[in-house]
Amino acid sequence: MNIFVCVKQVPDTETKVKPSGDGTFIDTTSIKWIMNPYDEFAVEQALLVKQTNASANITVVRVGSVKDTEALRTAMAMGADDAILVQADDNLDSYMIAKALKGAIDKSGKKPDLILTGKQAIDDDCLQVPQLLAQMLNLPSVSVVVGFEDGGKLKLKRETEGGSLEIYEVDKPAVVACNKGLNTPRYASLPGIMKAKKKPMTEFKLADVGVSDADRRVKYSNFQLPPEKPPGKKMDATDTAKQKDVVKQVVQLLRNEAKAI
Repeated sequence: MNIFVCVKQVPDTETKVKPSGDGTFIDTTSIKWIMNPYDEFAVEQALLVKQTNASANITVVRVGSVKDTEALRTAMAMGADDAILVQADDNLDSYMIAKALKGAIDKSGKKPDLILTGKQAIDDDCLQVPQLLAQMLNLPSVSVVVGFEDGGKLKLKRETEGGSLEIYEVDKPAVVACNKGLNTPRYASLPGIMKAKKKPMTEFKLADVGVSDADRRVKYSNFQLPPEKPPGKKMDATDTAKQKDVVKQVVQLLRNEAKAI
């Protein structure tokens, strides 16, 4: 059984980002990278499947810069068997990423029985790579999955807006996009971290997986930080004789400046 897990490397949520000099992306020189949190649920689900199928092979796939392979090493330290890195800039659009993932899976020479992803990446929030990948591979897909049972067919619980659940039965192979609550991702053990350094990682370039700049559907421009908030206004209401005037000022500010009332 061949399981592929697609992961993305994203900036740590505590990292302060700033636009690049040309405004086409963010400055990545001093960013701390982590595995996309939703992808951790996908990796964990692959490991849970492997517990009931010892012969299963888990391959993690990432498209992005070669300068830092933290996400792939983390997945292998958790228990994945090997990894594929498609070397590319970190500002690819969703279509290019999906096509590169498909090309990497095809180039691996292993026929996928199950493809797991996170439901979305926390940096761009596009929430479309899993569906694009499934379409390119001509496979069924279910997203926002919070329940997973494998009894020949996959029985998947999908969360919808409002908290309702939809239940799907899907034939394998399939693409499953995992959501928070599906499982509890394990921590990588020290032996796992040491073993991860020796596990194989195959590297491809975009051209190797059939992707070029002509595949780009979205071009980014004019990245900028949000405007700084103006300083707050302080009112002195300690003098009881002035309290009514202060209340009037506050109400006017809320109505005319803040537009809150």
